[in-house]
Amino acid sequence: MRSQTTRDLPLLAVAVVWGSSFLVLKQVATQETAIGTLVLRFGISVPLLALFAWRGLRTLRWREWAGGASLGLILAAIFLMETYGAIHTSATNAGLIVSLTMVFTPLAESAVRRTALPKAFLGAAFMSVVGVALLTGGGFQAPKSGDLLILGSALIRTVHVLAMSRAKWIKGTDALSLTWLQLGTAAVVFALVSPFVGASPLAVARSYGAAEWAGLLYLALLCTLFAFLVQMWAVRATSPSRVSLLLGTEPLWAALFGTALGGDRLSILALFGGVLVLAGTEWGRRASAPPAPAPAVPEREPELV
Repeated sequence: MRSQTTRDLPLLAVAVVWGSSFLVLKQVATQETAIGTLVLRFGISVPLLALFAWRGLRTLRWREWAGGASLGLILAAIFLMETYGAIHTSATNAGLIVSLTMVFTPLAESAVRRTALPKAFLGAAFMSVVGVALLTGGGFQAPKSGDLLILGSALIRTVHVLAMSRAKWIKGTDALSLTWLQLGTAAVVFALVSPFVGASPLAVARSYGAAEWAGLLYLALLCTLFAFLVQMWAVRATSPSRVSLLLGTEPLWAALFGTALGGDRLSILALFGGVLVLAGTEWGRRASAPPAPAPAVPEREPELV
């Protein structure tokens, strides 16, 4: 029991820091400084991650470099939409809406593979969609631009998951090296875009006070470096179902931080919508999970005659 708890705590910590990341983003980034903030964030985390990944990177072939870079372009789009989305909506909304990835991904896989999903999952997906409609305006007004950006990031997250699952070249590729390639590619994209959009990274760095630097280091060291390293470790240390269960609590933490520390105030309808999103995504995650393999039945020893 103690060993299992020791393995679970780092994953739960990742869910907590990811859930809090939307609130931290709102405190360190603005429409004008969003790109500069991303350059600084990745400029800290990517070189540090290279210290762990450099040995694996030396063994990669050109095809793996190209494939990792292409996945990194998708990852860059996710971070861009999530960063701008968090600026223009509440931390609670952002955390709950992005959890729809857990519903979108099985739907997309079903469409690609032309396989039917359980009826329970379709019910969960409908519940989640209704929840988002209530959460983002009570179903009676247009959602905020930030809500739509976060919804778009959830869709692109689904594309990212599908691309990784269907890429044959990934099999046998060092996971840590692949992660570094994707984050490094995203960092290059942000650096190339920064001269044309908003304040420069240098200007953003100069404008930061102690609180902003603390928030940036939190995003770079905990939400990026720590989170990705723990995921790499968890794949080998525990079961996929436990990883999914613990990381699936991220939207709950986002709602908790948003309401307790971010001052988010939800109407009764929006609160009900948030509950529907949480229940629908958890129901959908469980309904789409592959069944546990049946325990092996030992062969009967031959009887002595």
